[in-house]
Amino acid sequence: MGVGAAAGFAGWKWVTTRPEGGDLGQPLRRTLEFNEKLAKSYFNETRVAPTFPREMAREPRLTGEEGLPAGFDPLTWRLEVVGAGDARTVTLEDIKRLPRVNMTTEHKCIEGWSEIVNWTGARLSDFAAAYKLGTRDGTSPDVRDRPRDLVRYVGLETPDGGYYVGMDMPSALHPQTLLCYEMGGRPLSMEHGAPLRLVTTVKYGLKSIKRIGRITFTDERPRDFWAEQGYDWYAGL
Repeated sequence: MGVGAAAGFAGWKWVTTRPEGGDLGQPLRRTLEFNEKLAKSYFNETRVAPTFPREMAREPRLTGEEGLPAGFDPLTWRLEVVGAGDARTVTLEDIKRLPRVNMTTEHKCIEGWSEIVNWTGARLSDFAAAYKLGTRDGTSPDVRDRPRDLVRYVGLETPDGGYYVGMDMPSALHPQTLLCYEMGGRPLSMEHGAPLRLVTTVKYGLKSIKRIGRITFTDERPRDFWAEQGYDWYAGL
């Protein structure tokens, strides 16, 4: 037992004293990069997560206050959108005019808990198609037939820039990735990200950013709040 404990301690010391890659020991960073490649290999844009009866839905527990300072006035909110050299401002009413999607799915937190939640909003893919975002030639994105025309990433951040996430484009355009404005049939509360948040079934909850203030479509991998703390950037399920 003593030899085993000593070997484990020595191994841990070796891992934690290796050169860093992205604010994390290189062996651990390579493990996360391997996990990302594995998750990408089995990702399918047509495969959807299970849905549940509406009566099974509950309100998820509150986690994370980054980017949600007190005193925010939702009546002044506007969404800034940047893509392919174009910048525009979008209102909540603009988003509500897109096809309305209602889904009851399992929200999974990287902390280890999950909850079945009812969400309502517009697909990010419908938003990108309506405003011709996410492509290099300024046309509507087509994951299946024109994947090479897509830019590689989407970056999202809160109005104050205090919280930010990055997503790969196939995950952003997945049919269960929503720009969500209602939960449980009611407008989002301030604590849950009013007036607009992201919800996706293909990533852990840390990617479902609350109170989106800016969306950027880009070929450069966006910064990500938790990836900068040593978590997996891809965070796929």
